[in-house]
Amino acid sequence: MNDVVDLFPPGAHADDGGDLVVGGCRLRDLAAEFGTPAYVVDEGALRARAREYRDELAARWGDSLAIFASKAFPCTAVLRAVAEEGLGCDVAGAGELVHAVAAGVDPARIYLHGNAKTDEDLERAIDAGVGTVVIDNLDDVDRLERRVSDEQAVLVRDIPGVRPETHAAVATGQEDSKFGLAPADARRAIERLRGSDRLRLDGLHVHIGSQILDAAPFGQAVQALAAYGEFAVYDLGGGLGARYTYDDRPPSVAEYLDVLIGAAREHLPSAARLVIEPGRSLVARAGVTIYRVVTVKRGARTFVAVDGGMGDNLEVSLYGQRFEATVADRVGGGEKVDLVGRHCESGDVLSAGVALREPRVGDVVAVPATGAYCFTMRNTYNGARRPPVVFVRDGDARVVVRREGYDDLLRLDV
Repeated sequence: MNDVVDLFPPGAHADDGGDLVVGGCRLRDLAAEFGTPAYVVDEGALRARAREYRDELAARWGDSLAIFASKAFPCTAVLRAVAEEGLGCDVAGAGELVHAVAAGVDPARIYLHGNAKTDEDLERAIDAGVGTVVIDNLDDVDRLERRVSDEQAVLVRDIPGVRPETHAAVATGQEDSKFGLAPADARRAIERLRGSDRLRLDGLHVHIGSQILDAAPFGQAVQALAAYGEFAVYDLGGGLGARYTYDDRPPSVAEYLDVLIGAAREHLPSAARLVIEPGRSLVARAGVTIYRVVTVKRGARTFVAVDGGMGDNLEVSLYGQRFEATVADRVGGGEKVDLVGRHCESGDVLSAGVALREPRVGDVVAVPATGAYCFTMRNTYNGARRPPVVFVRDGDARVVVRREGYDDLLRLDV
């Protein structure tokens, strides 16, 4: 039992009656009150993780800033919580920017990313007073110079030629990456920006991917930045992996930062400001998705089908990400089954070969470590209504994003 509980937010436990409790709330009670599927976020765990990043970074490098990679969970309430804990925010487009502004994030601490920023993205960023725009291509420079009237701080994103061990879909530092500028183009961008009277080149940015479980490649990426000379600001990206399965052993925040900041001390100027962008590793463990079992089908394989699936968790289909699961009131152990969704795809599998104890129709099933990218990529396949987000803390629960209604599915029709 303890193995699966360890994948849930810190403090999760089974109570005397055998019910799984997260943030002081029984998951079965949340399912009864808010329906299923639903994303449950332990607000206390989320805030504690944000403080951990903030404090561990500050302890290693004085002039530094942690900014949340909002793509991992672009929910206004999540952004507000991490901003209240002292973090900034990175956004990849106008839509994420809207959430950051609504959450009250200090615009000076918002960084705009994106490999294909549109005119609208840039105009909204300028109007919002976004502190830094990350230059991903030379067209970014053209678009910005046409629109900026006052000075705008920018960073140049470098391709460091580092390929970490992760899924190809989330690797971004290799030589053929669609993100960033190869060294020759990065140098051209640097020279051009140094001659601009509207764009202020503060420094460099690098990011090598996501769900990376070995800290060494992060240090290699920092070393690559030293070839460009000295700058005032270095944004070292994010990418630290989260623990999804029993076998995953990602570095701790402290271990990750020891490698990252150790490389910065060796290769970067001591007076520079360092920025990091935790995303997945900040929010994954704080999130849980709850479902209700609709049917159990036994045959050549045992299928336990629930009322959600790839409409609320695309990670399995897109990246082959493994998730564990448990029946909420019979925690851990059991027979090996395939936990599948309700969508019309054979690939709609939440977890193949997962152990569930005596699964029955009506059971609440909980999937841990769904705080990253599940809400991000939720969709309406087969007319599914996108789930709510429920914050739990100290036994209290509140909805911060409501469940879509059937009327919402028609709302954009003309």
